[in-house]
Amino acid sequence: MVTFIGDYQCKLDAKGRILLPSAFRKLLNDGSEGRCVLRKNLYEKCLDLYPITEWERQTKMVRSKLNPFNKKHAGFMREFFRGTAEVQIDGNGRILIPKKFFDFACFNKEISLAGQDGKIEIWDASTYEKSAWSQDGFSELADEILGGEINSE
Repeated sequence: MVTFIGDYQCKLDAKGRILLPSAFRKLLNDGSEGRCVLRKNLYEKCLDLYPITEWERQTKMVRSKLNPFNKKHAGFMREFFRGTAEVQIDGNGRILIPKKFFDFACFNKEISLAGQDGKIEIWDASTYEKSAWSQDGFSELADEILGGEINSE
């Protein structure tokens, strides 16, 4: 599994393409020939970009929890895949963001790419900045989620 780390600022070009930073491009191309999956984030107004291998791992995990003959599960699966598209990294290290994602993510010209472990979040830059927690707020959240636990790994 690859791990994406860091935040990068970039611009959308006139055709809706983003030039990926070399650190991300290298990880996305590793063994997948530049094939990626773009999907609407479930919780935020941003997009998630997965290398195809991570996407396959994620869908396998989702499928293991669903029964295709259960109406709610079938509806969930339909919606899960509705907000997705396969994209390809071009020879210049860019991906084309399909138009159907622009309104959802409220993209302007300035974009932020945020490494999030096995995926990259793609944000409108101003929305990304507004989503940041205060230091105190994040410290409280870290204490609530991780405080007192010791990981033996």
